[in-house]
Amino acid sequence: MHFRFASTSVLALALTACAAAPAPQSASSAPVAAAQATAPAAAPLSALVEEVSIPYDSFTLANGLTTLVHTDRKTPVVGVTLYYRVGSKNEPRGRTGFAHLFEHLMFGGSENVESFDVPLEAVGSTSTNGSTWYDRTNYVETVPTGALDRALMMEADRMGHLLGAVTQDKLDKQRSVVKNEKRQGDNQPYGLVEYAIGDGLLPVGHPYRHSTIGSMADLDAANLTDVRNWFRDHYAPNNVVLALAGDIDLATARAKVEKWFGAIPRGPEVKPVDAPVVGPAAPVRREMTDQVPVTRVTRAWTGPGINHADAPALAVGMYILGGLASSRLDNALVRGDELAVRVSAGNQQQELLSFLQADMDVKPGTDRAAAEAAFDKVIADFIARGPTQDEVQRAATKIVSGQIGALEEVGGFGGKGATLAEGLLYSNDPADYKKQLEAIAALTPGQVQDALQRWLSRPALTVAVVSGERTEDGATMGGWGDEGTVPAPQPDAKKPVPPIAKSPPIAIPPVEDVGELTFPAIERATLTNGIPVALARRTAVPKVMVDLRFNAGYSADGLARAGTHSLMVSALDEGTTTRDATRIAEDQERLGADISTGTSLDYDDVFLTALSANLAPSLELMADIVRNPAFRADDVARLKNQRAADIAQQLASPQGLASRALAPLVYGEGHPYGTVGALGTTAVVAKLTPEDLTAEAQAWLRPENARITVVGDVTMAELLPQLNQAFGNWSSSEQAPAKKDLPLITPAAETRLVVIDRPNSPQSVIYAGRLLPVTGATANLESLDLANEVLGSGFLSRLNLLIREEKGWSYGVRTGVTAPEGQRLFTFSAPVQADRTGDSVALALDVIGQFAGGGKGVDANEFNRVTDGNIRGLPNRFQTNGQVLRALLDLQARGRPDDYYTKLPDTYRAIRTNAIDQAARDYLGAGGLTIVVVGDRDVIDPQLAKLKLPITYLPADTGAPVDTDVSSGE
Repeated sequence: MHFRFASTSVLALALTACAAAPAPQSASSAPVAAAQATAPAAAPLSALVEEVSIPYDSFTLANGLTTLVHTDRKTPVVGVTLYYRVGSKNEPRGRTGFAHLFEHLMFGGSENVESFDVPLEAVGSTSTNGSTWYDRTNYVETVPTGALDRALMMEADRMGHLLGAVTQDKLDKQRSVVKNEKRQGDNQPYGLVEYAIGDGLLPVGHPYRHSTIGSMADLDAANLTDVRNWFRDHYAPNNVVLALAGDIDLATARAKVEKWFGAIPRGPEVKPVDAPVVGPAAPVRREMTDQVPVTRVTRAWTGPGINHADAPALAVGMYILGGLASSRLDNALVRGDELAVRVSAGNQQQELLSFLQADMDVKPGTDRAAAEAAFDKVIADFIARGPTQDEVQRAATKIVSGQIGALEEVGGFGGKGATLAEGLLYSNDPADYKKQLEAIAALTPGQVQDALQRWLSRPALTVAVVSGERTEDGATMGGWGDEGTVPAPQPDAKKPVPPIAKSPPIAIPPVEDVGELTFPAIERATLTNGIPVALARRTAVPKVMVDLRFNAGYSADGLARAGTHSLMVSALDEGTTTRDATRIAEDQERLGADISTGTSLDYDDVFLTALSANLAPSLELMADIVRNPAFRADDVARLKNQRAADIAQQLASPQGLASRALAPLVYGEGHPYGTVGALGTTAVVAKLTPEDLTAEAQAWLRPENARITVVGDVTMAELLPQLNQAFGNWSSSEQAPAKKDLPLITPAAETRLVVIDRPNSPQSVIYAGRLLPVTGATANLESLDLANEVLGSGFLSRLNLLIREEKGWSYGVRTGVTAPEGQRLFTFSAPVQADRTGDSVALALDVIGQFAGGGKGVDANEFNRVTDGNIRGLPNRFQTNGQVLRALLDLQARGRPDDYYTKLPDTYRAIRTNAIDQAARDYLGAGGLTIVVVGDRDVIDPQLAKLKLPITYLPADTGAPVDTDVSSGE
């Protein structure tokens, strides 16, 4: 755990392998709050801490492998989590990025396992992944109980028998994938700030100075000898914590772990790393120019490591400064003086030190010096005076509530297995999470103030990113730091290495039968005003999720009003007739609740996560937000400024440019779906008034247009009176409700290219789409879902294996089939290295064409993976309340029966290969695709011309055509 949940800093990066005056009150809203809202009553924090518990057993094999076992029988799955005591801080000079590169190699197969992903995904494993960070490398998968032996055998095989299977070809391919992962990160707005923070805070050679992704030169220099040495020095069982959490007990775990790992010999202990907590002796300032629309200012300091006595106080202090919705920075700079459009702060804790960071995006048109002065004043005043008791209590409650929610998942990167493993790895105590939460709950304002004064009174690093042409190159950043004075390491000479004798073969164990899926019963009721209610009761954690959904969505706008609807939805929690935005945030924090609003293509959702003990007051707050929005002129003006900045940020992102362009091109600008997305356009947003938002709310946010879906620890007998109290007396206005018209569009017949120029881009973003002649509610399309999995949905899909794993041109490729209320869309997306843009488009069209054209139908391995794998993996899909809630919402949106998921195994079993092939022919062809490419035209134009496709060029700002070449790209 170690406060991962408390950090809101943009430093929080994990490198993964696999990837105004009040407006008129709404006429349909009857006030539910008193003239002056009273503070909600909340359960005591000490009682909440008692709810956080992960009982465990442990044992250690003779070879030093320590195993932690937690039993949780709610679902027949086991989370398998391995933490290796090695990360980027262990890398020597000239080999930055190697720990992460090696993590990628661990998925390429071992001596007895050809590919790590195939045997697991075929039996229903999910979250098969890995990540690297400064202090550790971890590998995670959650498997059906009957597949546990297979997962353990495979983890043991790559721990004990890896090197005989590592070849130069595998190293070269994974090196290319990692370099594209680095390009993908560097290509984002503000993508180089992480490098600047390490460089500015720590001296050359400090273990935490260089980035986990490393430098291009060091990645190029890695060779097979490095691979072997790294494995032998670090990947021994005595340097590993294995956590098994879920449908498992101590006796069973001990026998299985001994069987599969017992024969692996002990290796050298990982050498301790000297990483003192140092920082600059005097304030340091660095200014960077980048293709960004908004100036971002960052203040950063180093701080103590995880086990330091000040760690809990700093986590809470930074949360109060810029993590809470009611944070000091938000209240002063975003909602107060309105000098910023976004602020954040956080404490990113590592084992031996931490990065303390506060960020401000300066409001466009604001004097930057004045904004920075105000930014510094908030920080200085907070250090000098400290927090209030109420702030400490609210922050602590939010942290504890978040950890209660994390108890739902047994595996993955943030589940119970990872929490136990990190406690043992970093603090020599799997239950360290409990000590940390108890320390947080006991904090006083004075303790927080003392910690802040100790660490934030030291000289800070300031990094400012301003708008302009990018002048720094991410390819040269992320390394040791002395590259200007010491020669760069030479690229891998690919010298032959002596062969390694392989161990006697070990068979991959078979998989036991997987039990039938148990989906929670769905209870239904109706509020006194007719709002339908659905409840799926789950008691694993004392929390409840409530979704209030309106059939609306940003498609209610169309392109002409793009941004109107979503701005209205965003404004709901900015103020009611009795609460302002700060009060709303504070009341949530006191309750340990989260209330969020959002709009998708077809729906508006107001979403509540509440502690069961605080459900009634949380619902009262939720109802106030929905039923009594104030839409004050000053709040609306502030939101409009923030929205303008958000749109500008989206236009600065290659993915944002591509996504804004595609829908108007395929649906047409007159269709409700033919819009640039939820953010809308600056021209529309600039003209909106409080009265516009009030009218929008009156038209769409109505009880007859709503339904409530609930999942969690509450009975219907308890729930219904609380919902009726909050929403039952809500009556509609006499105004007729708004409606949407979603006509079917004839798909385009010709494949075409649409190019948006983004200079100095090391990668291009390819985003393609074609309309399908079906709607989201069209039934019996499971064969299409499976065909999409074969083609491009998932790590083992054809397109990802070819373009990422075989060619190394991308960090990840994906296809999808949307399922809106109206017409569905087939999409293909891929960020690819710039010099392979044309090749990637051509290869994708060829692969799609072969599948859909019948030249290469689904084979036996693919068929078994997408049918048996989905059947066995169903229990994995419903571990958490959130997963169940999403499933219920999907049932409702697509008109499916309550027993759909329990019958889904039989549905999959009835599907044959010819049905999947037919679905590919009917829906997944390469013809009629609109292919948007965002990249550097100087690099990509010659490549795209060779494709001989019609090309349209769009500007990056409006999406309006400026030049069209209809000569097939020549």
